[in-house]
Amino acid sequence: MSEFSHLNPKGNPKMVNVSDKKITKRTAIAKATMFLGSEIISHFKNEEPTTKKGPVFQTAIIAGIQGVKKTSELIPMCHPLLINGVDIDIKIIDSEHIEVLCKVTIEGKTGVEMEALTGANITCLTIYDMCKSIHQKMVIKEVKLVEKTGGKSDVKNV
Repeated sequence: MSEFSHLNPKGNPKMVNVSDKKITKRTAIAKATMFLGSEIISHFKNEEPTTKKGPVFQTAIIAGIQGVKKTSELIPMCHPLLINGVDIDIKIIDSEHIEVLCKVTIEGKTGVEMEALTGANITCLTIYDMCKSIHQKMVIKEVKLVEKTGGKSDVKNV
């Protein structure tokens, strides 16, 4: 009936059956760019801002990792996965912006693109929450899949 893999012949939603797929090493990297503004970035000392709520980047990285692990609870058709690793890096790219990279790896039957995208988003949302006492003009500008390996195809969207 449809080219969508998550619809059955009657058009109802379904979770794709991955039981016949081979276990392969799979990775996904998502990138988020966030406008913080110079007022917030000027608070950064040694690339780690601290607010009344605590260390911003360290807290955001932990939240992003938790987001990766909870992806299947947030997005209905995502399979629960045994995550092998999550690496989140936050860097200042200019006087007003930061970049978040979230890399997720597994050995499994389905990809981890949604987990990487969720991790990048949750990291940014946590930074927003940690810094909103300074100002609320922050903007999560772009979140995208940068790279995916394993499974049927590899993707690079640099």
